[in-house]
Amino acid sequence: MIARPYTEAMPFLVVRTADWVAPVRDRARAGIALLLADDADVYLPAILPTALRIEARARAGFAVAQARVAVLAATEQSWRGLLASAGRRERRFVFDTVLARGGLRMPELVTLAESDPDVWVRARAAEAACRDAVWTRRHDLLRRLARSARAEVRVVALTGLARAGQDADVAGHLDDEAPLVRAVARDAARRLGSDAREHYRAGVDADEPVVGAIAGLAETGSVADAPLLLRLLGHEKPEVRAQAVRGLRLLDAVVVGELVALVRDPSPAVVREVTLALRPVAGALPPALLWELLRDGRVELRRAGYKLLRGRGAGVELQAALILVADMDKRLAERGKADATRLARDAAGTTWRRALRPELRVTEAERVELLALAARAAAMLGDETSRQIARWIADSDPVD
Repeated sequence: MIARPYTEAMPFLVVRTADWVAPVRDRARAGIALLLADDADVYLPAILPTALRIEARARAGFAVAQARVAVLAATEQSWRGLLASAGRRERRFVFDTVLARGGLRMPELVTLAESDPDVWVRARAAEAACRDAVWTRRHDLLRRLARSARAEVRVVALTGLARAGQDADVAGHLDDEAPLVRAVARDAARRLGSDAREHYRAGVDADEPVVGAIAGLAETGSVADAPLLLRLLGHEKPEVRAQAVRGLRLLDAVVVGELVALVRDPSPAVVREVTLALRPVAGALPPALLWELLRDGRVELRRAGYKLLRGRGAGVELQAALILVADMDKRLAERGKADATRLARDAAGTTWRRALRPELRVTEAERVELLALAARAAAMLGDETSRQIARWIADSDPVD
């Protein structure tokens, strides 16, 4: 590989740099160092992915160190080519290395912070740009980044504005949709003597409620603010309804009757929030409703019904899982199969499992239904799991 250094063979040579045999390791390391020194533009793209992939191994640090030196010594065209075309792990490595040596100028950092597809690169670029802007008092740049569509960029920019003493600009983001941004804005509002809770109450009570204000009230309010949120459950906008349900859950002010009426909401986001809010009180819900949800035509309602049926005993969980195994939605079917397999293995009582064997308390009619569901799901579950479930059901004593 060293004598005829084809780029296709470089990953194998990199692996040998971490070999447990010292002569092999030393020979491979010498080869990697020479190849990168002679023609990094050709060999670095072939070496870097494998070097980063094996970085956590013992004795693998040499290849990564050589790659870092090669990036530091590379021409601008070379490392920019890697930034433009390399994989995510390699792009992050190159970006971090070039940033550390000061190879990225402010306009490039701002562009990366605003438009790069990788959240890690956006956050690192924003941090570097905002740090420089604070030092150079470029408040206009901080305000520009504070208007970014990316929450990770906004929070860094607002932190920079706060450090620059621009609390009034920071407090203007109290209604931001990102929780961390709202937290930074509330801290600035506190320094200005403003009451963030009253601000949120006014935003929620407005003719057109602000979604960020609803979320902020849930973070700063109390149960006494629940009426403000309850009246939003019938709002025409689904994002307002969903945030209101989430707020009631966070304030520990869930009203079961009000939320049950929303469990079939047209918006999947509202259904998800209602499901989360009702899970702690699922025992108070009528079982017939949950079985109806599990068999509904909408996938989000079937998912909600399945989640709300959890914790009602092994018989209910097994029945729900066997129904879900045949679901048209692939992810739901996989979830049902995984849960049915887990229940079957727990019931099998193998010696290496210490969990108590779940007790199957079902009526004779329910047992017949379980056997029918198990037979229908046998092809999806496999022979072993099907036998375990059938044996578990057959061994159970029916209850009256």
